[in-house]
Amino acid sequence: MRKKKIGPPTGPRAKNTAETKERILQSAIAHFARGGLNGARTDAISRDADVGNRMIYHYFGDKEGLYIAALDHVLGGLRSEELKLDLSVTPPLDGLLTMFDFTSGHFERHPELVRLLSAENLMGASYLKRSEATPLVASPVVGQIRGLLARGEEDGSVRPGLDALHVYVLMVALSYFHLSNAPSLSAIWNQDLTDDTWRAEHRRLARQMLGSFLRP
Repeated sequence: MRKKKIGPPTGPRAKNTAETKERILQSAIAHFARGGLNGARTDAISRDADVGNRMIYHYFGDKEGLYIAALDHVLGGLRSEELKLDLSVTPPLDGLLTMFDFTSGHFERHPELVRLLSAENLMGASYLKRSEATPLVASPVVGQIRGLLARGEEDGSVRPGLDALHVYVLMVALSYFHLSNAPSLSAIWNQDLTDDTWRAEHRRLARQMLGSFLRP
């Protein structure tokens, strides 16, 4: 008698599985952002997710697998939102500045992303290198910038010869550094870099700087 092939869960069971994994991921992101890979505990993650500890190992293999999934989740959120920006008919310079506005706003709204990336950089991106998902969702973003640069060079609104990846890294740097280093910079200069007014002014200056660089 032929055995019935068991496929992935469907219907209510599939919904419950997705919801459980999402709860685990959200709890893991919070714990990894606070304590890093070594500081986070799987029993605390499972308790906050309201699941048994074994569910982490069932869905993600081990703690490192969960950490990589958490990285994929926060970076995937950034990429998916970036790719929702329809800049195909936007004037090129406006489109590039719109992408900066989005990038800056996303990092400010997601401090957990900033903390996770900072921690991963300290580890030489050793776990991010093991991700299969992140490079796949990252590549179209640079392609979108490349298209804006090409259109801008053609109509004369953007300076020629710019590399798309360099421009994206500039956008991220102007959006990220003051957030990832806010505690130390605030202590050194005795000024609160988490203050909304300070950040709004910094964002305005950064946007002005980027616009001056991009224009011919």
